[in-house]
Amino acid sequence: MAGVTSSRLLRLIAPATLAGALLAAAPSAHAAPVTAEAEALSLPSGSGMVVSDSAASGGRALEIWSSATASGTVASRATRRIAVRARGQQCQGAPRMIVAVDGRTALDVEVPATSWTDYAADLALPDGPHAVTVRFANDFLAPACDRNLFVDRVLLTSVAARPLPGKALYVDPNTGAAAQAAAWRTSDPADAALLDKIASQPQAAWFGDFSGDVQSAVNRYVAAAAAKGQVPQLVAYDIPQRDCGSYSSGGATSADAYRAWIRAFAAGIGNRPAIVVLEPDALAGIGCLSAADQQQRYALLADAVRVLAASPGTYVYLDGGHDAWQPVATMAARLQQAGVADAQGFALDVSNFRAQPGLVSYGQAVAQALGVAHFVIDTSRNGLGPAPDGAWCNPPGRALGARPGTPSDFRLDWDLWVKRPGESDGTCNGGPAAGVFWPSYALGLAQRAAY
Repeated sequence: MAGVTSSRLLRLIAPATLAGALLAAAPSAHAAPVTAEAEALSLPSGSGMVVSDSAASGGRALEIWSSATASGTVASRATRRIAVRARGQQCQGAPRMIVAVDGRTALDVEVPATSWTDYAADLALPDGPHAVTVRFANDFLAPACDRNLFVDRVLLTSVAARPLPGKALYVDPNTGAAAQAAAWRTSDPADAALLDKIASQPQAAWFGDFSGDVQSAVNRYVAAAAAKGQVPQLVAYDIPQRDCGSYSSGGATSADAYRAWIRAFAAGIGNRPAIVVLEPDALAGIGCLSAADQQQRYALLADAVRVLAASPGTYVYLDGGHDAWQPVATMAARLQQAGVADAQGFALDVSNFRAQPGLVSYGQAVAQALGVAHFVIDTSRNGLGPAPDGAWCNPPGRALGARPGTPSDFRLDWDLWVKRPGESDGTCNGGPAAGVFWPSYALGLAQRAAY
């Protein structure tokens, strides 16, 4: 402390009624977002006090007027981001706030705002209790002013602002497009070059009851990506009564079998980075199930999200259909019931053909309804939008969409190729069985692409 005026001395000797309790008394971790009120932090005597503030959360905040550290514990799960709401009393410079979690610095920022402002950073944390500290590091007092730090709350959420920054997505050298291009390289180089448009791009790998030992299968795929320093995209596709008995029917034979399967899937990923799209169509098409089976599906999906998101390196997107399937309010309610609070967000247009502008608008609306969720879009085959008749199963005349990448649209984390272009939707419109690579269809998608 640079010095003490009479007014500051009065504050120092005034009783500072600080809670002194842990931020989260319950030992179990709570689904994100978790809000810890700053007035519940423990602060050394004589270094600050709880103040009334009608603009603060709960009408109270913590004022730290001496260089000191407030501390507490919060239990959370699936945390990917921390945000501290603070403001500063300025005096020849702004207060410096240093926030640490489990001894690891999460934020080291100046607080020039004089009204409540969120200061945030991505921070992946394992499930469980976490020691949180907020330090005011540069107390200063001058004859005409007094520098102080005010803290309203600490917020832990499951949603990173931009997951896996700077990471490249995995390009699998063993896709059907890659194999066919290699086979045609000499005999038909023009068509091989067209298929290279597909083979050269990162695409998701799908896992389900067709994968055998799923832990081993996932581990092999993730290990191959890790060896290249790239991030794999995986689709978990084994929910009981999958696809309502349609072309991709199947899935786990019971709830217990699915719970075991998803744990094996997660074990295959381990602590390595991965993007997981969870159970395409399971929510948008849930109306085909009985009321009891719907409740079981919600419970299974919520469990799966928790299991997968427990690894800080795994970013989970729960499938959310598309803009022509369910209304925004309906899909948001279903996602909430299926545990999206523990996920990074939701996925749109998986294996479909909806146009990008409508999907972006729909995704933003659903994300807004959910609160902090982000989303991804499967752009693998939406370059020309949907077929005129709205057909979804191998419709003719479609095109590759935007290449996988990180667009600038609000809350849209990635454009991804979740469906592997050229793999059939099922035995419709002349196609082979679902998931089988169909060279002529793949060529058409590539020929009609805008690039």
